Amino acid sequence: MTEDRVLLSHGDGGQMMADLIARVFVSRLGTGSPPGDDAARFAGAGRLAFTTDAFVVDPIFFPGGDIGKLAICGTVNDLATAGARPIAISASFILEEGLPVSDLERIADSMAEAAGDARVQVVTGDTKVVPRGRADRVYITTAGVGEVPPGVSVSGAGARPGDVVLVSGPVGDHGLSVLSRREGLEFESGIESDCAPLGGMVQALLAAVPGAVHVLRDPTRGGVAGALNEIARQSGVEIEIVESAVPVRPAVAAACEMLGLDPLYAANEGKMLVIAAAEQAECALSALRAHPRAAEAALIGRVAAGRGRVLLETALGTHRILDRHVGEQMPRIC
Repeated sequence: MTEDRVLLSHGDGGQMMADLIARVFVSRLGTGSPPGDDAARFAGAGRLAFTTDAFVVDPIFFPGGDIGKLAICGTVNDLATAGARPIAISASFILEEGLPVSDLERIADSMAEAAGDARVQVVTGDTKVVPRGRADRVYITTAGVGEVPPGVSVSGAGARPGDVVLVSGPVGDHGLSVLSRREGLEFESGIESDCAPLGGMVQALLAAVPGAVHVLRDPTRGGVAGALNEIARQSGVEIEIVESAVPVRPAVAAACEMLGLDPLYAANEGKMLVIAAAEQAECALSALRAHPRAAEAALIGRVAAGRGRVLLETALGTHRILDRHVGEQMPRIC
């Protein structure tokens, strides 16, 4: 194979397609079932968690990551919200005619590195090519399967009055990283995506405070505000957040102020919201901070009896409803 760009013929099921898959994907990700099979076989026992996602981020390369890393991390982090250890991932690619093969190789390398970090295998996939103008370079769709350890039971419907709300680190990094690259903005302090797999962090937390974690949620699109509103409505509770307690990097805060954005609505791809029993708050916080991906974890609020809403205590000491954002502040963030 000598072509340096994706052609329509790379998607026709013939030799060129086989060569592309072998060169780019099998060589980097082919550690599962024999290449060419239409279904993968893998070992698993106990309770399984299953998730699927699609990734259409624009641009496909951004400070701190790219669409490939995002696809792996987003999938394993969704499994982590169920307390599951990842077992296997599938990945399907929709490629636009004219995409440089070097870009595709870079994406596949990034996926392989992220999968190794997350200790998960990409075991099966699919590739399609569409004519120029019918897509935007590359879209990736994934599905992931994970195993939930015995005794672990977390759900967005599990928040209880009296629980505490924790976040594993500063929020808004990913959304502002993608936006800055998309709009050609340069900030004095560089902003990089927080994109990272969180399964190891979650498993360490669950082991440190068994039975105390009631909800796990990664605040991606819609950010912290969107995720907390989902939890409040699922659980039928009121969640009260202290604005000054939510960690935000100074560069992100400054960029949001300049652009008229709220970091609480900005997407994250390497942070986890944790709702846990109040009596285990300090132990949970210590367990998070002991992990390198949660060294700046913070307690940001509490759960109260209520009717499915989120209240924010502002820096001025006033209170307002922190509702879901109407429309996307920043579309195509993941």
